[in-house]
Amino acid sequence: VRIEKQKKMKTKILGIAMMMTAGFAFGQLPSTGVSPSNVLDGLYVQQHIPTKKVVSYAPLREADVMWSKRVWRTIDVQQKLNFPLFYPREPLTDRMALWDIIKYGIEEEGSLTPYELNGDGKFDFDGEFLYPLTSNGNPNDTAYITSRDNLLYSTSTVIKLDENGEPALDNEGYEEYITDKNAITADQIVKYYVKEDWFFDKQRSVMDVRIIGISPVIKEYDENGEMKEGEKQLFWLYFPECRYVFQNYFVYNRKNDAQRMSFDDLFWKRMFTSFIHKESNVYDREIGRYENNGVKALLESERIKNEMLIIEHDLWHL
Repeated sequence: VRIEKQKKMKTKILGIAMMMTAGFAFGQLPSTGVSPSNVLDGLYVQQHIPTKKVVSYAPLREADVMWSKRVWRTIDVQQKLNFPLFYPREPLTDRMALWDIIKYGIEEEGSLTPYELNGDGKFDFDGEFLYPLTSNGNPNDTAYITSRDNLLYSTSTVIKLDENGEPALDNEGYEEYITDKNAITADQIVKYYVKEDWFFDKQRSVMDVRIIGISPVIKEYDENGEMKEGEKQLFWLYFPECRYVFQNYFVYNRKNDAQRMSFDDLFWKRMFTSFIHKESNVYDREIGRYENNGVKALLESERIKNEMLIIEHDLWHL
């Protein structure tokens, strides 16, 4: 009897130790509600989203695809429905903006691979994933860190100040300038470009969509840090790789804080508003290249979207 009691006591102690270990482990996971000082800021440790696994896509063969169309979309984060992608401007204990997640995945975890837009004198604005930025197994490589910082930080030229706060002068009496590096923050992101493929799966008899890539866009600044007209596309990310990061971060739910979903769920359920700025075409041109007027460009975007709906309805007559 004594031996049996000792076994039960050991099992109980082991269970308590495992629970405590799990609590500390969840405290290290993103979006658990546990602060860096190990204070639980809420009713319970939020475990579902931080430990959520990616839901696999339905199996798809080339023979199953009767029709497909590639389109590029613009997600304007200033649109009200897209606010969960833009806010909060500063990371909170339980959630953060999409840009902060992307930056964390690239800079801290190293789990996301950014694809640069230019290389070998060429440009990749359409997300063909031609120029991956990788550390080649050495995350401390100077060349890699420099290239990575060029994507995640903005630089500006400012006047160098001396100990008294006055402009520093060189040997010839001219003001000295230095390069100031500032991290790109979530409130600087104005849009996301999304590259996706729409297709009809005859095995499931459904029109489906797969997001292939996503690209953040910011307002462009000059060397002095002044905002210029126009926008700057930063880099592309391969979305199937992003899903493994996006799945573990909460998206704000306006109705119920206890029923939040992940960023992967948001894209899966298409809970964002956007417009098409390009479709696959023989000229490989965007809508803005042949429809310069803003209203006409939006009408052309709607035409492309309605055309895909009509094809879905009439597909069996092709």
